[in-house]
Amino acid sequence: MDLKGRNFLTLKDYTPEEIMYLLDLAAELKEKKKKGVLVDTLRGKNVALIFEKTSTRTRCSFEVAAHDLGMGTTYLDPSGSQIGKKESIADTARVLGRMYDGIEYRGFAQEIVEELAKYAGVPIWNGLTNEYHPTQMLADLLTIREKFGYLKGIAFTYMGDARYNMGNSLMIACAKMGMHYTACAPEKYFPDKELITYCEKLAKETGGSVTLTEDREAGTRGANVIYTDVWVSMGEPDEVWESRIKDLLPYQVNQAVMDNASSNAIFMHCLPAFHDQKTGIGRKVFEQFGISEMEVTDEVFESERSVVFDEAENRMHTIKAVMAATLGWEKTR
Repeated sequence: MDLKGRNFLTLKDYTPEEIMYLLDLAAELKEKKKKGVLVDTLRGKNVALIFEKTSTRTRCSFEVAAHDLGMGTTYLDPSGSQIGKKESIADTARVLGRMYDGIEYRGFAQEIVEELAKYAGVPIWNGLTNEYHPTQMLADLLTIREKFGYLKGIAFTYMGDARYNMGNSLMIACAKMGMHYTACAPEKYFPDKELITYCEKLAKETGGSVTLTEDREAGTRGANVIYTDVWVSMGEPDEVWESRIKDLLPYQVNQAVMDNASSNAIFMHCLPAFHDQKTGIGRKVFEQFGISEMEVTDEVFESERSVVFDEAENRMHTIKAVMAATLGWEKTR
């Protein structure tokens, strides 16, 4: 399968077969890394990493993956680029596209990464926008496949705010791969209706399904995967914490939720997670609202059913696969 020159902006642009190819390639590259086999066949290439929103996992994943493939990287933090400020997105794209072989963007509106792709002339990779988080999806799918051996037919429940990049992207990923997706949340936190319709149609073609429910017991019963994310996304004002806690605390992932799921259910989270008071935000929320654990309890987060750090590691392997495939990686023995 030839994906050379392709952008990676959302999983909507990729067929189930292409997604499976990327997962297979990620698994192969992961095995090679564990065995110490070099895959640095992209020596001489360079990539730019634009971060308008900072990140631990995404930055480290791209930098290590690029290094493993033999490439150089330039990291542009929120103050390190004039994109959208003193220089238009189109002009930035045309400048960087002449210097780099690929560009990663992590930031705000999906329109920004789409415009970069329109003008750059090199592959553009979406490290996260307000609407989509496709690199996280590949890591999640790889992790689920590692734990269960398959994807098609998996019962997947996402709890919490299902309106933004994670809820949107997980619904698309599950629909693409024939999985049974459930968004378990208050109705006002359901995804966009147009996207729901798209995913419902797609799921019918792949043998999956899409369910939206406010019923916590029904929504988690028998699930193979229980997934959640932080209740307030990066860039949102502090003022929303009070309403989010009030609305979403009933949808916290706790031991009762895991007990209601399948006996072999795993817990997933894209991180960072507020499962204790060991962060500044965690302490602030406790002082203000008396809540010591938010979207997931520490008991579940630290349990044997939690695969969050396998998931975090797989960010690097799957991002490596995306860069390798879209830049024309040559397989090594």
